[in-house]
Amino acid sequence: MFSDITFAYPWVLYSLIILPIMFIWYWFRGRKKEPSINYSSLKIFKSVSPNWKERLRHLPFILRCIAVGLLIVALARPQSFSSGENLYTEGIDIAMVLDISGSMLAEDFKPNRLDAAKNVIDEFIRGRSSDRIGLVIFSREAFTQCPLTIDYSVLRNLLKDIKSGMIEDGTAIGNAIANGVNRLKDSKAKSRIIILLTDGINNAGEVNPVSAAQIAKTFGIRIYTIGVGTRGEAPYPIQTPFGLKYQMVPVEIDEAVLKEIASSTNGQYYRATNNKTLQQIYAQIDKMEKTRVEVTSYRNAMELFYSWLIGGLALLFLEIGLSRTVLRRLPSVN
Repeated sequence: MFSDITFAYPWVLYSLIILPIMFIWYWFRGRKKEPSINYSSLKIFKSVSPNWKERLRHLPFILRCIAVGLLIVALARPQSFSSGENLYTEGIDIAMVLDISGSMLAEDFKPNRLDAAKNVIDEFIRGRSSDRIGLVIFSREAFTQCPLTIDYSVLRNLLKDIKSGMIEDGTAIGNAIANGVNRLKDSKAKSRIIILLTDGINNAGEVNPVSAAQIAKTFGIRIYTIGVGTRGEAPYPIQTPFGLKYQMVPVEIDEAVLKEIASSTNGQYYRATNNKTLQQIYAQIDKMEKTRVEVTSYRNAMELFYSWLIGGLALLFLEIGLSRTVLRRLPSVN
């Protein structure tokens, strides 16, 4: 009954000890009280059954005790509290821009650069909770695989569907950045970022990568660039009439351009040479670009003494009314 109730003045409840004292006093008083009318013998009344008034003769006292108990509880001011939290999130909008050109099939990463990147991006997505994330893929052209969304299950499924060869081969870094900017430019988020992953040199598209970065800067969009590929040469699978063969191809990443893109937008450039460093890069970006969450706790009190007070007063008035009317006792005769 009182599991969710606290008392403003719990010490008042010690007054409930008066109730057993009242019962003891009533019992001794009843034993010592002299009858109003004396009879020489009560045998003639044995056949007379007690009426309802006699059966209810103790009711006024019981009502008085209950009323006193209720009034004492009311004086202790019972209260219930409701508590909760107001959650405020300052979200981040993120455009994941992924290179899917043929060179992303090189196997200096396991199983290859593209699949390694997809796995790390998937892990990155699973680590977010309230940010909108979109996905842009590019090779010779760039297009949006998934617009900004918080439906991460849909986003992850679309990420799984990505494969090399979906677009004509090439590397249009400028177009990719422009597409990412187009996804973010109308966003009202406090922070907007592009994470661009590529393994090559811009050799296609109508937009210059540095110019695209300047456009991103104009909209307050920060770009993190990631160059993927080991240093030197990497094994690249080639299909021949005699089966799959591997050829060592040079790794060519335009790090100067990627660094300029990042620095001009207040971002950062990273070089990933294997699966582990790629995971570390995304983990570092994840830590830097965390959604700010503010939690405000509140606790509201609700006064409950009204019902106890009204109940106690109602029983007290009922006791007085009954003891003065239908359950009134005859006065003692000395």
